[in-house]
Formats: sequence, C-alpha cells, structure tokens
Amino acid sequence: MNTLWIVVLGTLVIYLAYNYYAKYIDSKIIQADAKKATPAKMYMDGVDFMPTSKNVLYGYHFKSIAAAGPIVGPITAANIWGWAPALAWLLIGVAFIGWVSDYTAIMVAVRNDGNSLSAISHKLIAPRTRTILFVFIFFYLLLVAGAFMGIMSALMAARPDVPFGIIMLGIMGFLAGQMLYKWKMDLIVVTGIVVVVAVAAMVFGPFGSTINPDTKAVQWVGPINGATVAFNNAVNKITGGNSVMSVFDPTNADPRIPAPGADGTRPSTAVYDAATGAIKTMPAYLFWALFILAFSYLAATLPIWRFAQPVNYIGFWITLLTIGLSALGAVLAPFIKPDVGSFALEPIKTWGFAYDATKAWQPLWPMLFVTIACGSISGWHALIGSVGTARQLEYETDALPVGGGAMFTENTLALLSLVAVSIAGAGGGAGRFAAGVGSLLSVLFGDGFKSFGTALGFGAFMVIVLTVTQLIFRVMRVTLTEWVGDAFPVFRNMHISTLFSMFLTMLLVLTGTWVYLWQLFGAANQLMAALSLLIVTVWLKSEKRNPSFALWPTVFMYLTTIAATLVTARNLFVTIVPKGGAAAAGAWAMIIISAFLLIASLLIGWDGFQAYQRFGKGGVAAKKAAATTGDD
Repeated sequence: MNTLWIVVLGTLVIYLAYNYYAKYIDSKIIQADAKKATPAKMYMDGVDFMPTSKNVLYGYHFKSIAAAGPIVGPITAANIWGWAPALAWLLIGVAFIGWVSDYTAIMVAVRNDGNSLSAISHKLIAPRTRTILFVFIFFYLLLVAGAFMGIMSALMAARPDVPFGIIMLGIMGFLAGQMLYKWKMDLIVVTGIVVVVAVAAMVFGPFGSTINPDTKAVQWVGPINGATVAFNNAVNKITGGNSVMSVFDPTNADPRIPAPGADGTRPSTAVYDAATGAIKTMPAYLFWALFILAFSYLAATLPIWRFAQPVNYIGFWITLLTIGLSALGAVLAPFIKPDVGSFALEPIKTWGFAYDATKAWQPLWPMLFVTIACGSISGWHALIGSVGTARQLEYETDALPVGGGAMFTENTLALLSLVAVSIAGAGGGAGRFAAGVGSLLSVLFGDGFKSFGTALGFGAFMVIVLTVTQLIFRVMRVTLTEWVGDAFPVFRNMHISTLFSMFLTMLLVLTGTWVYLWQLFGAANQLMAALSLLIVTVWLKSEKRNPSFALWPTVFMYLTTIAATLVTARNLFVTIVPKGGAAAAGAWAMIIISAFLLIASLLIGWDGFQAYQRFGKGGVAAKKAAATTGDD
C-alpha cells in the first residue's frame, strides 16, 4: 500500500457517500426546505442566533469539531491493530454513520426551534432524560478535556520547538479580534497578517537545532528552542530536578517517550526510564499544563469575538494548509520519493482477542471503534452542532454541506493521520503525525525542509487540539451552570464554574494513565454520538419518517460503546489500580466516572426505547404522554 491509494480511496468514498447517500436522505427523508424559516432567522439576536453564510459556517463547524480525535485515534489504532482495520472503519464509519450524526443533530435542533439536545430530549422522550443527559454531558466533557490536556501538556514539555508558535497564536488571536471588530480592517488583510505570522512562528521553532551524529538525538540549541529548554530547566530546578510523580503509558503514545532506535529499543532520557517504562512528571510539564488552562480560561470567559473566535479562525487556515499540502505530497510521493510513499507499518498487527488476566485487553471489537474516537463519528460533533451551528443556519438546505461536509473533511484529517503513522512507522500520536507531515512536505519542498515541516506538523497538531479544548471549557461552564446553578447559585458565576471545571480536569491529567483516559474518553464520546442518534431516531419516528438510516447506527454504536466502557474499566482495574498511589487514585476516579456514564446511558436508552414504541403506536398522543413521563 502507498499514500496515493489512500487519497484515491478516501476521495471515492467521500464522493459517493455525499452525492448518492447523504443527498438522498436530505431530500427524500429529512426533506430540507430552503423556504422554511430557520431559528437563526426567527430568533436573530446577534449573539447565539445569527444567520450565517454556509461558506463561513462550514469553516466554523469544521474547526469546532476537528481536534485530537482524528489525529491521535487513527494513529493509536494503527499502532495496536494495524493500518487496515483503522482504514476500514474510517471509510465505512464516515459513509454510513459519521455524516448522519453531524447532519441530523443540526437538523433536529433546527426543526425544534434551535433547542439543545437536552431540551429536545425533555420534550420528546422524558423530563428525567434531560437531567440525566446534563450529568452525562458534563462528565463526558471532563474526560474530553482531560484527554486533550494530557496530550498537549506532554507535547509542550517534550518539544521545545512548539511553545513559541502557540504563544504567537494567542497573541495573533487577540490582534485579529482587535483588527476585525475594533479597527474594522479588511478580512483578507487581517487573515494574511495573523496566519502568516502564526505559521512562521511554528516553522521557526526548530531553527538552529542540530542532530547528534552519534545518538541521532535532536540538540535544541537554536535561539527559540534553546531558550525554551533553558526555561524548562529553570522550572524543573524548583524541585531540585526531581519528578513530581511517575506515570506509565503501555502504548508508548506519550510524546515524552523517545522513538525506537535502529535496534528497535527505546533509549532512556531525562524523563523516561526505558527499563521500567516510567515517565517522570516534571514541574515543567505542570507549568505547560497551567499555561494551557490559562489560554483556555481566556477563551471560556472573554467575549467570543475577543479571543476564542479569532483563534479558531487562525486555526482553521493552519489546519487547511496542513491538510492540503500533505495531501498533495501523498499524491506525488509514490512518483517522486517512493520511500516516503510506501507504508512501513503492517496492515494487520493483531486482532486483539488474546486474553491475559493480568494485562489490558484490546479486542478489535469493541475497542477499535472507541480508539478512533473521531474521523468516523463523534459525539462532540453532535453536541456542538446542535447548540452552536444549528442556531446560525441561514437555510435548511445548508445543513448538509455544513454538517455533512465538515464531517467528511474531518475524515480527510483522520486519513492524513493514518498515512502519517503508516509511513513514519510505529510511535506516539503527535510525534508520528508531525513526522509524517514533515516527510510528505519534503516531497514538495525537498529534504532540507523536513525538520521545518515536522515543526509545522507539531504546531498544527497543537492548534487543532487547543482550538477545540477552549470551546470544551466554554461548554463545560454552561453545562455546569444549567445543571447545578439553581441548587448552588455560586456556579452561576462564569469564573467559578470555569475554574471548578479546570480543577477537576487537572486532577485527571495528573493521576490518569494517558491511553486509558483516551479510550474512556473515546467510549464516552461515542456514547454521546449514540445518544444523539437515539434522539434523532425518536424524532424521526414522531414525525412519521423512515428512521432506519439513524436507527441502525444508533443500535451499533450504543452496544459497541457500552461494551467498550466495560472493557476499559476492566483494564484500568487490572493494570493501573495495583500500582497504587496517584495512578491508582486516577484509575478509580475514571472507573467511577465510567460507571456514571454507563448507568446514565442505560437510563436514557431505556427512556428512548419506550418513547420510540409510544410514537410507533400513538402518534400525536405520544407527544403529550412524553411530556408527563419520567421525573416522578
């Protein structure tokens, strides 16, 4: 297999699925109508409800949904099972489930006055479903934030060429908001300035670094990366160079773990013990974790135009640039540099069904389908689509190109990640993604650009994840306020609710083992998608429309993710709890959270099943019954 075939297969599947399946569902079953007034037009307030061009809204929705999932998920899955199972799920999942979830979450909200999924479930299924869904969403977002924070903190601590670019991204975000909304400058001029500066800062990060000819290790002695190393060393001296704690990552996906040498073994470093697999958590790691929280705090509490929106806008262009150039490199690689275009990773490494009572169990089903948490389907997409994108839809007919189109575009990012790890070989998420991007860009610009292309890959990864993480904390703040604000008025204060959410997230980052937190997030994420599809299925039944295209994905994702949640909890109990200490405490916390999510999903599933049956029998009468069922 080579990179060209991935591009061909991806293009073919996306073209056929969009034009011959998605458009059919849109016109024949949902019956999107451009003449119907959307909530954005009916309730336009210039804040939440605002009719927006589909071209702008597509970019907003894509950058709001594309985060670590389509990058880390396929890379982790390819490392565990091989690239072939990962490729199959990415293509099949997006064609029959992923776009369905994104598109219908937007449309069910549009057809219900722009209400959130929680509010719709209250009216459509049962009052108690809304309360349970609030609990589910908050803890689900907590897992998402914890997984993303762990990844980004490790990368910032391990790669001194990355922080400068992220700092410049924040500065350019502030500047872009000022230039657009206060100085009223032209959008094209603003885009040219802020995007060029942000990209240049990312590319400039490794400038001046060298490669040790004996160890092949990077020597960070450049003006930017050298200063970052010196800063990290100064922070680490707070504890006398000693670690705060140690964690273990059995998948070797943590960016702090070095890549294998020519003999296939990993060398020990200042933070990694090759003999035991222990990863030291140094003060510098904690500093960068707090830096990311501060970055996200600004996005969660400032007016959206001041920081979060312009940062996301810059991130959209950086992501698009990375995908476009890498795709072009993937097409040309087999002809120009066959060594880059050929896959180094095995198509199938294991089916994962070998069972050892003392080790983590990773069966292909159900674990593949939650390890690839995005790219095929994602609950975050449904959540952000229903509460954000649906309230900006100008015409109903825009829902498919915006929701479905953005999901298919995110699938291309997941395919790029799969290509990256397949040509770069086994290794961690961010590192393999960046190395793959560097190799693909070297096809276009020559070998001399590879290190700069790799730096751009690391920077793009951070931007992709960070721009969504800041939205996660914003949604967590709102969810916490709506959930417990009446009982505990202090949480109505945006600063209190934001800081409390960040405190819980930091606990998970410090005590959890990265890969299991990721897979638990994946299970919760896919359960969120299943619950969203369940609400859509019940709505379709209530409207006397054929629900099959949403019903069967609901059943598959619901059963798969419940099974995956149980497997992940079992893995935590068997492999992490016996280690004791903070790691065990984190494992128990995640086991308890998984139990909460499992119980919540079972209750919502049962309520949804009863509502589905009622609408199958009673029609309009069932809607009245739904409003009085549940909260006793």
